[in-house]
Amino acid sequence: MPTSAPPASVPAATPRRRPFAQLDVFADRPQRGNPLAVVLEADGLSAEDMQRVARWTNLSETTFLLSPTDPGADYRVRIFTPTGELPFAGHPMLGTARAWLDAGGVPAGERIVQECAAGLIEVRRDGERLAFAAPPLLRSGPLDEDEVRRIAEALGLERADVLGHAWVDNGPGWRVIELGSAARVLALAPDRGRLDGLKVGVLGAHPGAEGPSSGNGREPVSEPRYEVRAFTTGGVEDPVTGSLHAGIAQWMLTRHPMPPRWSATQGAVLGRAGLVEITAEPSGTLWIGGATLPTIQGTILV
Repeated sequence: MPTSAPPASVPAATPRRRPFAQLDVFADRPQRGNPLAVVLEADGLSAEDMQRVARWTNLSETTFLLSPTDPGADYRVRIFTPTGELPFAGHPMLGTARAWLDAGGVPAGERIVQECAAGLIEVRRDGERLAFAAPPLLRSGPLDEDEVRRIAEALGLERADVLGHAWVDNGPGWRVIELGSAARVLALAPDRGRLDGLKVGVLGAHPGAEGPSSGNGREPVSEPRYEVRAFTTGGVEDPVTGSLHAGIAQWMLTRHPMPPRWSATQGAVLGRAGLVEITAEPSGTLWIGGATLPTIQGTILV
């Protein structure tokens, strides 16, 4: 009895070498900031391909540069963690822009315009530094009291230690609490398992930084205003977190008298030296910037 032939298998796409870069973001010395992997010329890769690469690099984020679908964008970027895709993230905005510029990218206008799942994000150049325009918050307002108590207990705090709290979600889902000092933030010893399922930022003021003026909007800020720590899903601590700083800046402007320019530090407990610079324009635009340092350049087989 004749049998039918098995269906022809679809051949897998042949891997090819694509330009690749790894950068340190929010630090001007190697191995002091938040690393980012960037795959350039990523057209033709599937979401599954991108997720596989992001799992392999095992960095907090890996980005993929694609042709734009919006005529107002210079390029499109997709952002993947080892476990999923993000609509927006901060240090990938700056690191991807630097990799694109270093590869010969030329913006159509005065500023670089990146297309991502959260929309069009502008990036401006200030000498060697880059800054992205903070996107609007998707969710704001105070946290539920039960959630505040859960976060405080997970961080080893009393409820009275929390001076303020809010949603500052611009895509990744950040919640934030404010403590009385940078020293208190640095001393936290969280029970990471109890933070599972939450993305929590914590900030506290550095000594002498509580006054209304830390910068005039033109000269560099000499002393950081805040210390920040960020705990992602599963309680993993992130070294330097641009999206969180963008949300915190929007919240701080409603909470305290703020100068037109200030900075914040992050990553000390992880052996990093992250520095994030915030500029608030009279128009309401907030720019979140810092140094970007290419550390690896070459190709990747995907």
